[in-house]
Amino acid sequence: MKRTISSVSVVVTLATLFALPMSATAKDMSGKEIAFDRKLGNCLGCHNISGGSQPGNVGPPLIAMKARFPNKADLRAQIWDATTKNPNSLMPPFGRHQALSESQIDKVTNFIHSL
Repeated sequence: MKRTISSVSVVVTLATLFALPMSATAKDMSGKEIAFDRKLGNCLGCHNISGGSQPGNVGPPLIAMKARFPNKADLRAQIWDATTKNPNSLMPPFGRHQALSESQIDKVTNFIHSL
């Protein structure tokens, strides 16, 4: 019994040490970091973005975004679910599929809109 309690204690301690810093880090990431992160936004998987490495060419290059999306809310809607305007879009619906949190979508929107 004592051995089981010790094992559980070790597992809980390790989970706390490793899980909490990662979730805190994810919350503190900038929009650029989220967009460039291959496990989160991964915008570079399809788009060419200034400052990014190994960009894709499936989506349009993300340049002059304020001219393309004068209303930032339209850009956010596009990131949240591009299939709303274009059902054949290859862009993942980051919001509808909850791939990114609302806060992360806001940060990515602000970053992309600044390009």
